[in-house]
Amino acid sequence: MRVADQEAGPYGITTGPDGALWLTFVHNGRIARLTLDGELKEYPLDSPTCRPAIITPGPDGALWFTRSQDHRIGRITTDGEVDSFRLPTPDSGPFGITAGPDDAVWFTQMNADRIGRIANKGEISEFALPVAGGFPSAITTGADGALWFTLNQANAIGRITTEGDTAIHPLPTPNAAPVGIASDGTALWFVEIAAGQIGRISVDGEIREFPLPDRTAKPHAIVAVSTGDCWFTEWGANRIGHITAGGEITEYDLPSPASEPHGIALGPDGALWAALETGGVARVAP
Repeated sequence: MRVADQEAGPYGITTGPDGALWLTFVHNGRIARLTLDGELKEYPLDSPTCRPAIITPGPDGALWFTRSQDHRIGRITTDGEVDSFRLPTPDSGPFGITAGPDDAVWFTQMNADRIGRIANKGEISEFALPVAGGFPSAITTGADGALWFTLNQANAIGRITTEGDTAIHPLPTPNAAPVGIASDGTALWFVEIAAGQIGRISVDGEIREFPLPDRTAKPHAIVAVSTGDCWFTEWGANRIGHITAGGEITEYDLPSPASEPHGIALGPDGALWAALETGGVARVAP
């Protein structure tokens, strides 16, 4: 389904509390709401070059998103009221974002080696990581009540408690460059964009890696439907992939060539929805 032109760049996608899909248009600074019957409404942000990236439902019934170019956290209600909050650290590059276990929203700061926390009224805390140039990317809440995140350039998975205590788990494969991460309610699943693998890490830190049939597929984002049931995008191969708890992988080619699938979410209809940076969304019925 086409929702925009290539200049808009659909990138992040999530299901909102209103039963609609919400997307970021990374190239033209807009948030879009898409209903299951195809009705699309766009909300322009105050800066068309702010590069909204990842979007997530917050604990307050609004949608929260990162603005990676002007270093802000954005918030939009289901009625379309928009606000944003400037981060204390300049040029920090927020990217990943998730609802935390503590009624706050947590996010990564790619350029600053920090994890951030923002409360509903906009109060921001930042936690420095014990790495330099680690490029923290995606983040999610784990079954253990901590936040788990990928360190793209440090080649590791990180864990941070709500008090700010951190642990770093190096990956077995060198230079794997992890990006997306998701919790299946038991373990964490992540993608290795440079190694063409899917990884699994237990809350105790045990890591397994599963190579894709095409190691150049560049897996990008991942979502868990249930325990050991995950779906992911293959940005470099124009596919949507599925992996089971045992590592069995199935792949599905997208009809549109070179559509650049990025974000992926479980939709309100039980299907998987992916944002295509060339201007569309894809729906995969499991």
